[in-house]
Amino acid sequence: QVQLVESGGGSVQAGGSLRLSCAASEYTYRTYCMGWFRQAPGKEREGVATFIGDGSTTYADSVKGRFTISRDNAKNTLFLQMNSLNPDDTAVYYCAAASWCTAGTGLNPRYFDYWGQGTQVTVSS
Repeated sequence: QVQLVESGGGSVQAGGSLRLSCAASEYTYRTYCMGWFRQAPGKEREGVATFIGDGSTTYADSVKGRFTISRDNAKNTLFLQMNSLNPDDTAVYYCAAASWCTAGTGLNPRYFDYWGQGTQVTVSS
């Protein structure tokens, strides 16, 4: 069974930083593509950042240069470091896993099979 548990959300002022964590089982961590998505009120879920295939990464244009996806292999944990946050980043952030992904699918939520419960990130101006 695939289980993903996010943590690290919260409230921050514009310009601030947060780091999200996603803990997974060893099998999930080593077998699946893993990434971060977000969903703001009234909007569709969108991809933020994902590790694909050989360990390369893909980012949404809106977060490039501000967000960094990383992982701790010893702890089977995925991270999302978010810097220079702005109110448009306010959303519920989800960790997700897919059995396969490419640069072309890594930010498309339709290709991801397993989802964490989500963690709220609120950025005030």
